[in-house]
Amino acid sequence: MGLNKPQPLKMYRHSLRKRVAIAFAICVAVLSLAWGFAFFAAIRLSEDRVLTQQLQVAANSYPVIPANLRGYDTVTSLPASLQAWAQSNPAEGLYEFEAEELHVAVIAGDNQQRAFVVFDVSGIEAASSEDWWLLLVISAVVGTLGVLGFGLGVLVMRQAVAPVAQLATEVAEIDVQHLSAEDYKRIESSRFGDDEVGVLAATIERTLERISAFVTRERYFTSSASHELRTPITVITGALELLEHSELSASDRKALDRVRRATLDMKTTIDMFLCLARETDDGLYHQQFFVTPLVSHAIDQQRHLLSRKQIDVDVDHLANPSISGHPQAFAIAVNNLVRNAFEHTLTDQGPITIRIKEHELLITNQLSGEADEQHMPTEASPQGYGLGLGIVQRLCERNGWSFSLHADEKRVVARLSW
Repeated sequence: MGLNKPQPLKMYRHSLRKRVAIAFAICVAVLSLAWGFAFFAAIRLSEDRVLTQQLQVAANSYPVIPANLRGYDTVTSLPASLQAWAQSNPAEGLYEFEAEELHVAVIAGDNQQRAFVVFDVSGIEAASSEDWWLLLVISAVVGTLGVLGFGLGVLVMRQAVAPVAQLATEVAEIDVQHLSAEDYKRIESSRFGDDEVGVLAATIERTLERISAFVTRERYFTSSASHELRTPITVITGALELLEHSELSASDRKALDRVRRATLDMKTTIDMFLCLARETDDGLYHQQFFVTPLVSHAIDQQRHLLSRKQIDVDVDHLANPSISGHPQAFAIAVNNLVRNAFEHTLTDQGPITIRIKEHELLITNQLSGEADEQHMPTEASPQGYGLGLGIVQRLCERNGWSFSLHADEKRVVARLSW
C-alpha cells in the first residue's frame, strides 16, 4: 500500500463537534420539555383539585347551596374572629388565616373606606397529609421524566461519538507486529465518514503502513545480518581448529588462545543482538530449563579472565531451580553478568561469590582500596556499570525476569530474579 501525504484537518458539514453539539441540544430540549410538562401538570392538577373540592362541598349541602364567598362593607359586619384584625386598618391585598380557614381580600370601598371579601375554604383545602402525597407524586413524575431525559441524552451522545469508540476498538485489536490486509480494511477511512473521525482513521492507516514497512525492513536486515555475521565467525573458528593441530610455539599458542577467546566473545555478542532482534522464535520463550548448568557453563567460559588475578570463585548451590523462558537469552544474560564480575574484580580482591537460590541468582564481586575507584559504578543502575548490562535488562524485560544492580564502597551485587 502506498503512503499518502497527510491532509490538513478540515471542518466538515457533519463533523463530530457538530454532532456532539446537536446531541447536547436535544438533551437540553428534552429535559426542558419534561420539566415544563411537569410544571404545567402540577398547575392543572392543583386547579382541578380546588374546583373539585368546591363542587363537592356544594353537592354535600344540596339543596341548600352554601354561601362561603361573601362581601362586607363595614368592620362590624365581619365575622367576630376578623374584627380585631380589620380595626388595625390593613392595606389592600390578600390575606390568609389558617386557623380560621379564611382567605380575605381587602379592597377600596365607598367614602374611602375599606371593603372586605371573605372566602371560607373550610372543607375545600385538603389536609396537609394529602398535600404531601400530592407533592410526592409530582416529584416522582418530575424525577422520572428527568431520568428519561438524561437517558435519552446519554443515548444520543453515545450515538454521536460511536465512530470514535469503534475506531478505538479496531485499533486496539490490531497487532502491529503482524499486520495483514484485513487489519487495513478494519480501519479504512471510508468506513468512518468524511469528518474528523475519518481523518483520524486515515492518519492511523498511514502510520500503520509506515510501521509495517519498518518492521519488514528490520526483519530483512536481521535475517541478512544473521548470515553475514555468523559466516566469518564460523570460518575463523574452523581455522582455529586447524591451527590447534599444527606444530606451534608457546608464544603462538598464547596468541591462538587470545584469538579463540576474542572469537568466542564476538560470537556471544552477535548472539545477544540477534536474540534481541529476532521475532520468529516466540516458541522458545516458554521453554523449561535448569539454571545451574547454564551458570556453570558461563563460569567455565569466562574463567580465562581470572587466570592472572589469583581470585577464587565461590558457587553456593542453595537450590536447583527450573524456570520458564528463552534458554539462550538466559545464558547470554548470565554470561554478561559473570564476565562483568570477572573483568571488574582486581587482583586479590576476591572471592567472587555466586549464589543460586530458588527464585534469584546473585553475583557479588568485592571492591576495596583506592585503586578500585575507577572501577566503581557511579550509580546502581543496569546501564551504569559494566559491558552489556543494558542488553541484560532488555533480555529480562522480554522474558518477564527482573534485573537489578546494587553498588557501594565494598561490593557490587548483580541480582537476576524470576
